[in-house]
Order: sequence, then C-alpha cells, then structure tokens
Amino acid sequence: MGEVKKCVLAYSGGLDTSIIIPWLKENYGCEVIAVSGNVGQADELEGLEEKALKTGASKLYILDQVDDYCDNYIIPAMKAGAKYEDYLLGTSTARPCIAKGLVEIALKEGADAICHGCTGKGNDQVRFELTIKALAPQMKIIAPWREWDIVSRDEEIEYAEAHNIPLKINRETNYSKDKNIWHLSHEGLDLEDPENEPLYNKPGFLEMGVSPEMAPDEPEYIEIEFEKGSPVALNGEKMKASELIWKLNALGGKHGIGLLDIVENRLVGMKCRGVYETPGGTILYAAHAYLETLCLDKQTAHLKEQLSVTYAEIVYNGQWFTPLREALDAFVESTQKTVTGKVRLKLYKGNLIKAGVSSPYSLYSEDVATFGASDYNQKDAEGFINLFGLPIKVRAMMEKGLL
Repeated sequence: MGEVKKCVLAYSGGLDTSIIIPWLKENYGCEVIAVSGNVGQADELEGLEEKALKTGASKLYILDQVDDYCDNYIIPAMKAGAKYEDYLLGTSTARPCIAKGLVEIALKEGADAICHGCTGKGNDQVRFELTIKALAPQMKIIAPWREWDIVSRDEEIEYAEAHNIPLKINRETNYSKDKNIWHLSHEGLDLEDPENEPLYNKPGFLEMGVSPEMAPDEPEYIEIEFEKGSPVALNGEKMKASELIWKLNALGGKHGIGLLDIVENRLVGMKCRGVYETPGGTILYAAHAYLETLCLDKQTAHLKEQLSVTYAEIVYNGQWFTPLREALDAFVESTQKTVTGKVRLKLYKGNLIKAGVSSPYSLYSEDVATFGASDYNQKDAEGFINLFGLPIKVRAMMEKGLL
C-alpha cells in the first residue's frame, strides 16, 4: 500500500475511526497519531485519549477549535445566509476547520500521510481532502473506506469486536451521527426509508432539545444584538460567539426549535435522508435575516440572496479554501457594514415568531410608508408607471397594429 512511516488520523472515537487505528498498523505498519478537533462535541471527547492509546495510537492531540470554528466558519456562513437545501451546513463548515488542524499537526510531527474515516458514499471525504490539498498538497491521503473490504457498519462492529475495541453503540442504536456546537445530524437505520417519521418523541433520539409537542406551553421572548452582521449580545448581555451559540442552543432546544428532516442531494450524486438538530443556528439565521430586511437596500439584498446559494454550494462541496469563497466573503462583509441592531423573537413550540427589530442604520421610514398623511407625493407614481410600463405598452400597440 506504499511506504508510510507516520500517519495522522482524524480521530473521533466513533466506530469508523476506532477500527482504523489497528487497521492502519496492520496494513501500513506505520505509527498512528490520533488528532481530535474539539468543535463543540462535548461529552464525546471524554475518555478519548485512553481509548486511542489502547487501540494502538502513539499519542492523541485534542485541539481546542471551538472559537475558531464559531468565529471563522459558522459566523461567516451565517452572515452570507448560506443554506444548502435548508441545511445550515453544520458538518460542511466543521470539516475544513478540523482538516486545517490535522494539517498543522501533520506538518509539526513530520508525518507522511493524513488519514480520515469518511466513507466513499459521503460528502466529508471531499471536504477533508480538498482542504488537505489546499493546505498541504504534498501530503499523502489515506481513505480506508476506499481500500478495505469492509462494506457495512455491521462488519465494522464485527471487526471492532474481534479486536476488542470498546464501542458506545450497538447494532440496534447504530445511527450515524455528527455532533458539534452548531448541530447534530442523524442518518441510517429507520431514517433510510423516507416513509418513516423520525422518532422525535422517543427518549434519547433528540440530544439538543425536544420535539415541538414536548416543548413548554408558554412562549419565551429573546433579544439578540448584532454589530456589522455578527451576534454580540443575548438579552442585553455581551458575549463571544461560541458562548452565545451555546445559550441559544439551550433556549432553542427547550422550545423545539431547529428540527429539519430532508432528503438532500449529496455531492457524490445520490440522495440521502437526514434529520438535523440546529436550535441555536436556526434562531441566529432567522434573527440575522430579519435585521437585514431593515438595513439592506433592495438591489443588495436580492443579489446577496442569489449569491447565498453559490456560497452554500461551495461550502457543502468542500471548497472552503478557494478564491471564490474568499471573494464571496469580501462581498458579504461589505454588505454587513450597516447590519447593526437588535432583534426580538418569540420562541414557541418549534416556531420563531418575529417580535420587533431596530437599527440605527434602518432604511425603513415610517413617514414614507404610512397610510396616514406624509411627505410622499402620490402624484409622482403616475409618471413612474408611464415610463416603467412604456415597453409593455409599445409592444401591445405593435401587436394590435396601432404603431
């Protein structure tokens, strides 16, 4: 399989990466250095070092990437309004952040290769590898799922059991999940059939909140303050982005906010059904979009909405470290210069209800828009309509032989 002396492995401690350590040692005979990027998966990091070393890694790095992830990936995507088919890019934004950390450790350790546990069916293999190619083009990439003869998660479990690798899952609860500060995704098992309703009310299915019908009967008001498009305060308390997202996750989860069940179009060509929990992110996207209705002029808002689709697609497709994403960020940052203000929302049983918005840069004029007396001269509309409708009128005259 080629000479590799030292390999850095993207390690989560989950099923895939747990069996990859002994597999790498068996098939490449190399030293394995495990690297876990902490992007807010919380309890999943507990006991990780002991597990990595016990299964054959020479060492484990746990990188604290929470603030980097929030400030440099989540918030830029949110300011862009980037959604991929309503999906708020929770995995898509995390992978380039984690992969950047992998590259840094690989270069520090003098590694020959970087290995990931992504399957050949998914998008994450592309996101990891395009980041590695962008930041360390000389680095060998090992993707076991494209090499080994394991073909299913049941066979992975069999391999783990044969190698005495402890697992936190079993064959009955083996959902494929990805968790970070921004979201939690669920795939596999009963969700593979789109006819099956997700088991939202089953204990243990949802981890970041509750279903709308299990939410409190009383609504809750919140206020988010933005400066130049970035969230800076919640209910009058200033805080950094990561802290604000944690608090919004708790509030949104409590009220059943942010559940998404979609059949999405993967980059590799297939459709895939997934259920996402993004409570805080859903609130932030809604609040930010609400504020922009006040602060952005019509042409800028409409073009930004179009480009948000492009932004979402390149992020979903793993092209974070590209000139196009940087150019789009420059455009977005320019649009955010006046997106400053406060947004009030009412949270109630899965619903986000607008409850007021204000900004010192508001383009809304009550005097102009009012149904009451104002300085607006309604007579001006006549000339505007005549000129705006002139092409339509001339064409109709031509068709009726009146020219």
